[in-house]
This record gives sequence, C-alpha cells and structure tokens, in this order.
Amino acid sequence: METPGDLAQRLTRATRGVAGPVAVVDLDRFDANAADLLRRAGGTPVRLAGKSVRVRALVRRALDAGFRGVMTTSLAEALWLAREGVGDLLVGYPTLDAAALRDLAGDPLARAAVTLMLDDAAQLALVEQALGAAPGVEAPPVRVCLDVDASLRLRLGPLTVHAGTRRSPLREPPEVARLAARVARTTGVRLRGLMTYEAQIAGIADTGPVIRAVKRRSARELPGRRAAVLAAVRAAVGHDLDLVNAGGTGSLEVSAADPAVTEVTAGSGLYVPATFDGYRAFRPVPAAFFGLDVVRVPARGYATAYAGGYVASGPAGASRLPRPLTPGWALTRREGAGEVQTPLRRRRGAGRGAAQALGVGDRVWLRHAKAGELMERFAVVHLVRGDEVVDVVPTYRGEGWAFA
Repeated sequence: METPGDLAQRLTRATRGVAGPVAVVDLDRFDANAADLLRRAGGTPVRLAGKSVRVRALVRRALDAGFRGVMTTSLAEALWLAREGVGDLLVGYPTLDAAALRDLAGDPLARAAVTLMLDDAAQLALVEQALGAAPGVEAPPVRVCLDVDASLRLRLGPLTVHAGTRRSPLREPPEVARLAARVARTTGVRLRGLMTYEAQIAGIADTGPVIRAVKRRSARELPGRRAAVLAAVRAAVGHDLDLVNAGGTGSLEVSAADPAVTEVTAGSGLYVPATFDGYRAFRPVPAAFFGLDVVRVPARGYATAYAGGYVASGPAGASRLPRPLTPGWALTRREGAGEVQTPLRRRRGAGRGAAQALGVGDRVWLRHAKAGELMERFAVVHLVRGDEVVDVVPTYRGEGWAFA
C-alpha cells in the first residue's frame, strides 16, 4: 500500500494543470473497495447507498461491479434515476413531496422501479391522495417498505438508554403489524418489505471497549426482534415479503449473517471517508480526495490554501472537519477549514523530513469526513488511474440536481 505522501504526490501529478479546488476519485481504489464490500457481504445482495456516492457514473460503475439496486435519499432522486434507466430504487426515507408522489402514481414504469419508505399512517395517506389523482392508470401497485427502529435499548435500573439513531417510531411487532395491515387495506399499494438499519453497529467507529460492547449486545438482540416483527407483519398482510434490508458499510458481516435479511446496504465504503478510519470490520482504503492550492505562506510553518470549508453533517466538532492527507500538516484549531481559505500548520514534532514542504502554488490534499457530501461542493469529479486523469464526470450537482 502506498504511503499518504506517495499518494498525495501521485494525485498532484495526475491533476497537474487542473486548477483547485479539485475533487478526485481513484478508480483502482474504488473498484477494490467495491469488491471488498461484496466479499464482506458473503453472497447477500448489496444495495448501493446513492447518497454516499452522488455521481451517476460511479453509481453505474458500482452496479456494474455487482451491487443490486440503489437506495436514494428522496423520491425525486429515485424518479430521476429511473428515467436514466436505473432499476430497483428504494427510497430510504419517508417523502412528503406531493408533486413527486403524483409523478410516481401516474408513471407505470416508475411504479415498477421505485419502492417508497413509510413509518407512519400520515405518509400512507399522502400516497393514497396521489393515487386518487391518477385514476385509470394501468400500472403495478405502488410498493412500500416499512422502516423499523433497529436501535438498542438498555434498561439500567429505572432508566432506559437508547443506543442508536432516533429514526422510526415503529419498533415492536404489534405496532409494525398495525401499519402493515393498514397498507394491505389500501387500494393500489402493496407492502414489499422492511428496513432495519442498525446505526449503532454500522455507523460508529470501534473507538473503545464500551462501543464494542454495545455493538456486540445489539448484534445479539436485533435478529430475534427482527424475526418477530417479520412474522407479525406476514400474519397481518397475508403474504411473504421479498425485501428485508439492513446494515451499512460498518456492519455488513453482522447484518448479512441474519438469515431473515435479504439484502444489505453500503456506499460510504466505496470512498472511505475519514470517519471510517477507526473501524475494525475492514481495512480502510480511501478512494475520494480533494485538492486545494496553497495561495500564501503567512509565517514559517504555516500555509494557507484557497477554499476547503467542506464540513460534514452531524454533531459539530473536530470529527466533522476534513483531514489533511499531505504528510506533516494539520488544520489550525482557530480557523479550521474555511469558506474561502484554509490555513494549515506543520504538525508539532514533524521535522522537515517528516512534513512535505508547502509553498505558494503547491497542492495540498485532504479527505472529507463523510462520503457523498463532498460531491455537493463540486460540479465535476476527476477520475484518476495511476498518475493520470482518465475521465471527468459530473456529480449530481453538476447535472443540476440537489436532493438533500
């Protein structure tokens, strides 16, 4: 494996003549990560999390590599991808977009390709309204999936500790079955499956014994509850479900091991952003980077690059800041990554031999803290193989779309 310094120099050679800021995806690393994600799933189909990629050419590349279907952030994204020829689109979150729902209801091809996500009867009512506005359309039923809370709840005396995201109000078999039964009574709608995303396993780095203990406890608890929910839903709707979705990049092995799970989802593991550096489930091989040009050297041991304030979503803190790849350099605590300039300082203890020298006109490389969010900052991404750019393709933003 090449060192960070060698990688940074190779990316600089590949993008010489391209003005910064520049977004880059290394295709050899991307392809290797895709193969590793499929291997880790152990034969369970892997659905691509589109929000973690946000480049249509790379979505297609992952599908060609063996991923099956795409999870989108919004119905509008799913409808766009369906028009572009992508099939089996699972909308990962509930939608209140009445116009998009009307488009779905009136389009037989979209109805065959898209599955909506629900966790509340109010969302189902909007689907009913859209169907009512599209009378006489001969099309398959609108397929829906129920999002079931997969977090871990621990009782500590009189207290209950919630480990995981605050995602769906559906958790226990009876309440999931009630909404499933309502779906079954709704004309023009069919329940396709369930989603159970265990964020407390998939989305948290293995940074300490407490976190690892929570992950082990959740991995033991969830399969039994998932099976009970599935049985209750089958009884309520009177037919089997063909989709039980689970997992993420950080939990593929755990999720795929449950025989009730028909597919797992992954996407961030294709780019491997900085937040994945602490995982033990796989060896991180970063594939997505951005390069900034040094425009001034304000003092000895400092260098200021143009732009770079690409801060990730989530709880505010240092973990959401970009991470310099160029050896021996770090963001300054006072300014961090800025809208129009990003100051860097030579790390303490990094001598001249340990830190790459930076002067005006040099390029510094960084990694975003999260995966697809980087692509919201760029209209195009440069695809690199070795030390040359082999293609330049538009991001979602470059194609005129911003879905979330």
